[in-house]
Amino acid sequence: MEKLQQHYDLAIHWRSYQLRPAGSPPMPPEYLARIKASQPMLLKKAREQYGLELHVGPMGIDSLHALIADKYAEQQGKGAQFHKAVMDAYWQQAYSIDDLGILQEIAQQVGLDTTHFAESLANARYAQEVKDDIQMAQQYGLDAVPALVFEDKYVVMGAQPYDVLKRVVERVLSEVEA
Repeated sequence: MEKLQQHYDLAIHWRSYQLRPAGSPPMPPEYLARIKASQPMLLKKAREQYGLELHVGPMGIDSLHALIADKYAEQQGKGAQFHKAVMDAYWQQAYSIDDLGILQEIAQQVGLDTTHFAESLANARYAQEVKDDIQMAQQYGLDAVPALVFEDKYVVMGAQPYDVLKRVVERVLSEVEA
């Protein structure tokens, strides 16, 4: 996404989504084994195709507080910075982003007013915004992460090479200009 933003004038709006929300049935052992078996390939692909050295956080965590905190950060004008910091914490530093202490540290690092941070996690408005985003994702039929929606028309699910995303952006731009 960062590379796309360097080459195109994009407005990126991060939305909440929980792949496995709290209360989901446990993952079947064979499914969990497939995920674990595919991790070396994921790490290699991230390194070779995207130049990212991943150190993935724990599986099976509840990301709800991180999503609510993201809504608080957006309201404070720090949404993009907070979102990136949380993603980096999970995908590159292997932190458990369901840890409220970790979220508080990230909030402080990006310059959020942390005096109200803890109470923001219990804010019904932010929780409703998360719920609304998740309902929107369900309407799009999203069931993978990452998932990208361009101009409410094109859906791209899963990690994709830059060239795939570039083609979608160029198609959208050509349609907008026509």
